[in-house]
Amino acid sequence: MTNIERHQYIMRQLQQKGVVNVLELCRQLDVSSVTIRKDLKLLEERQLLFRTHGGATQVNPYTTDRTVFEKEKIQTAEKLAIAREAASLIIDNDSVIIASGTTVQAMAKEIQPNLNLTVVTSALNVAVQLVKHPHVEILQLGGTLRKSSTSVAGMYAERILADFFCSKLFLGVDGIDLDFGLTTTNAQEAHLNRKMMEVSQKVIVLADSTKFGKRGFGRICGIEEIDRIITDKGISPHTVKELERAGVKVTVVQ
Repeated sequence: MTNIERHQYIMRQLQQKGVVNVLELCRQLDVSSVTIRKDLKLLEERQLLFRTHGGATQVNPYTTDRTVFEKEKIQTAEKLAIAREAASLIIDNDSVIIASGTTVQAMAKEIQPNLNLTVVTSALNVAVQLVKHPHVEILQLGGTLRKSSTSVAGMYAERILADFFCSKLFLGVDGIDLDFGLTTTNAQEAHLNRKMMEVSQKVIVLADSTKFGKRGFGRICGIEEIDRIITDKGISPHTVKELERAGVKVTVVQ
């Protein structure tokens, strides 16, 4: 197989799966990892893909910090469908943690107003949304306010969490990478999310399909540490298969 034929094969695999793996390409093409890495480097220089640890992807895997006001205008229909599915998992007398992000904020809007709930949250916009519900008790975490996400982070919020245990954590993320795990653009927020996981029975991630294959600065956890992901139909079948292989339940909304 010539260089051009290898490059065409790699690009076809990328179009079908969204990602490619160096070791898999070595087996499929019967060439060394050195050859494949050179191929990926050349294709990246031609701006046809982005190299990642152990492979490559079609989309830029690195996320940047954007304000919640910018994010809420992106993938709005998908976020609403995800939010409704997530809200349906909350039952009467539940105690839940709701982290920050536009998708979890959308979920807060979909929570039934007649439910008796205890909600722990780091997000001011979530608290403001739920304060109108007469039977919802809200515990607003304190700490340093991040204006870009209208949520708090830091040691004060983490200390308060140590006194509670909740049935479910609803978590928004900036990136989900099958190798690197779940990430956000802020290291303090990532650390708080980790603490939230430690005091929750189940971890449910709300993420539209554009979050897959991307990495933020702060790592929250590995894929195998979460229980469920709710996403939209833009997710690739390959990614669904890999998530389920890691023990994660995947719900794809229409």
